[in-house]
Amino acid sequence: MLAVFWAEEGGLPASDRGLAYGDGLFETILMAGVRGTLVGYHLDRLVRDAGRLGIPVTRAEVQEAYARAASHYGRSRADTRWVLKLILTRGAGGRGYRPDPEMTPNLLVSASAAPPGIPSDGVAVAYSRIPLTVNPLFAGIKSLNRLEQVMAARELDGDVFEVLQSSREGDLVEGTRTNLLLHTTEGWITPPRASLAVAGVMRDWVLERLEARGEIVIERPLLPEDVTGPGCRAFYLLNSVLGVVTVRNLAGQDLPVDSGLATICDPLETLE
Repeated sequence: MLAVFWAEEGGLPASDRGLAYGDGLFETILMAGVRGTLVGYHLDRLVRDAGRLGIPVTRAEVQEAYARAASHYGRSRADTRWVLKLILTRGAGGRGYRPDPEMTPNLLVSASAAPPGIPSDGVAVAYSRIPLTVNPLFAGIKSLNRLEQVMAARELDGDVFEVLQSSREGDLVEGTRTNLLLHTTEGWITPPRASLAVAGVMRDWVLERLEARGEIVIERPLLPEDVTGPGCRAFYLLNSVLGVVTVRNLAGQDLPVDSGLATICDPLETLE
């Protein structure tokens, strides 16, 4: 059975494996009052990826915990935007890496203010000096192991909204908190799901929307010259809390700006 902890009541026990080893995963959900965006996508991913890690939790348990949290925090927030965070760990107890198969999973629930709105004319991004190494076994999982992103985020400075991390081969993989989507003369290009550290739910939803409209969506390695070359129509960052973010400048080079995708794919349309 899932054990639920509320952040304002003390949080997880000191012996929790999520604290000791990063043994768990998390979701951040954009909320408006008691309703959340892309909730089904978030909860499905949490349960699916918990299964990949061997953490026993059911969709019904997660759904119940989400409903309690949405009511607990959302009632006092009316229709304001806020962020619900769910941290699922394997549980607490024991010493050493080997987990006890009878361990009870823990879920830490917390709420915070939503980030400020994104400028409509786009944002400036830069390249990170920190490469992103993705273990194929854990590709796409939003696990608690985010040290590469933490170190890259330390490079954020001034007007730079995001830094982009590359593979050791030099292709662009993702931002510290965003997935990448490029609109070109040949269609929409995004890095392959198997190459991602985090396969975002916003990415999944946007790609589904584009494909439903009959757009050409190509999953292939994304090179810097794809973004800065003459075929670029627009470059976007995708995040389920931030939405669709248009990039106007990459490492000092101005890019074409088109905010149309943000209009087509507004996550607030998915409130439930």
